[in-house]
Amino acid sequence: MPSDDPLSNLLPDAKPRPLGPRREWLHEVIFEAETPAGKAFDLALLVAIMISVLAVMLDSVKEIHDRWGDWLLAVEWLFTVLFSVEYAARLICVRRPWRYAVSFFGIVDLAAIVPTYLSIFIAGSNTLLVIRTLRLIRVFRVLHLTHHYREARALVNALRATRARITVFLVFLVALVLILGSAMYLIEGNEEGTGFTSIPRSVYWAIVTMTTVGYGDIAPQTVAGQMLAAAVMILGYCIIIVPIGVFSVEIAAARHREISTQACPSCSVEGHDADAVHCKRCGEKL
Repeated sequence: MPSDDPLSNLLPDAKPRPLGPRREWLHEVIFEAETPAGKAFDLALLVAIMISVLAVMLDSVKEIHDRWGDWLLAVEWLFTVLFSVEYAARLICVRRPWRYAVSFFGIVDLAAIVPTYLSIFIAGSNTLLVIRTLRLIRVFRVLHLTHHYREARALVNALRATRARITVFLVFLVALVLILGSAMYLIEGNEEGTGFTSIPRSVYWAIVTMTTVGYGDIAPQTVAGQMLAAAVMILGYCIIIVPIGVFSVEIAAARHREISTQACPSCSVEGHDADAVHCKRCGEKL
């Protein structure tokens, strides 16, 4: 018989617990956006996230920190405590807390509160609280912009489908910049004041040049070096096309289906098909 302890099955292999009336109501408020209470909760959460991130940003300004630093620190801790309570409530009101904890939003929600506690031991770590901006993704659900979920899912599927080809491309690219950087060092290494003082420094130039960034802090002075630089620039434009083309093909091939904003009561995963009866991740009934 399942335990009534809300934290009794945090372990990955624990069986899903039935939700009582109170936890069902809590799940509806926290995870669903179709009810007035759920929408009000999400809107309040979005406002709180924006205020907390703004407080962190303002605290980084020296003049504001000197005058209002204590107040901003109090605001930061206030929102951290509130978000900690909210995170605990999310774990309590799902059937499989562990699955929520290791999900994308579960990790983001935890990362949104950890930096403040770390700041007790590591000074300045609270600046990582800007991670909370990732939680604003929930605005799509609140505003019923479900087509964004569909596009996001197509994007993720395309990334998964192209990871092998992109990995091969990156390995080839690393080898290419090493060769070009070494060639430039061979050409310009003996010249005074060019900046090509070592192969790593020349590889840095090759990366900056091939990606068409062009900082200009290092530039070849010899004719041979300038010819190689021109070739690297043209090559950079050609190489950019490769990952874009591979990724675009997968995006175009992705199937677009209507999805809902409903969250699974077991693992809290969202983005299910509009006609789905069971969760696409854990198989629990929606």
